[in-house]
Amino acid sequence: MKVAFKLEGNRWYESEVVWGGSISPDGQTMYSRNRYRERTDNGWSEPKSLGPLFEDFRIMRLTASSKGTFVFDEVGSNGDGILRYSRLLDGKREEPKPFGKQINTGKWTAHPFIAPDESYIIWDSEREGGYGDSDMYISFRQQDGSWGAAINFGDNINTEGEDGGGYVTPDGKYLFYCRYCTPPNFEIMWVDAKFIETLRPK
Repeated sequence: MKVAFKLEGNRWYESEVVWGGSISPDGQTMYSRNRYRERTDNGWSEPKSLGPLFEDFRIMRLTASSKGTFVFDEVGSNGDGILRYSRLLDGKREEPKPFGKQINTGKWTAHPFIAPDESYIIWDSEREGGYGDSDMYISFRQQDGSWGAAINFGDNINTEGEDGGGYVTPDGKYLFYCRYCTPPNFEIMWVDAKFIETLRPK
């Protein structure tokens, strides 16, 4: 559980208990592992199951696009976890499918974030040619609907330690991520999200 605080005047007040996880682009649904909560007039509903399609996956982070596509990771063993997606087609949830090798390459592939318009996916992984234990990567959606090659965020973001957990704020302005993610030395970092467009292939 996390506690949210609200600034009123010059004082911070405890606002609500936040369940953790990620929030849908419309702000109405909160996801945590294989459960979700819906926003109510008084806060959030009780946790609900995402359904049998997701019960067998050990999910760390699940994010959703504006179209309702789920992208999530799976806690593996010895770093063999992968990312999967599940689209909402004609109101019906499809069975989760693994991404291709553009995304599912390397070890400890985890913590995805899908853009609301599905134009890119951010995640972290250990790969050959990286800067450290775990680096952040991005893949852009191609014109034919496929996903492009993984692009490393570069040494302005990635370090010799663990870097990951990246997500873009709902207003699209900022990218937050974790540097040196292993306690007690981890730091929460942020940069202008315009940085993402500098990585898009011309």
